[in-house]
Amino acid sequence: MNTYVCPLCGFVYDPAEGAYDEYIEPGTPFEELPDQWCCPVCGASKEEFFADE
Repeated sequence: MNTYVCPLCGFVYDPAEGAYDEYIEPGTPFEELPDQWCCPVCGASKEEFFADE
C-alpha cells in the first residue's frame, strides 16, 4: 500500500499504521478514509494529499 503525503505540512498517512488518534485502524487504505477526513496536523483536505510511491 502506498503512503500519502500532505503537500502543506508533510504529514504522511501510512495505511499500515492507520491513524490511532482518529480511530482509524491499521490496514485502512487511504481511499477508504471518510471524505471529510483531513490532515490531523494542518487541516488540509483529503483531496489535497498525493500518493508517495
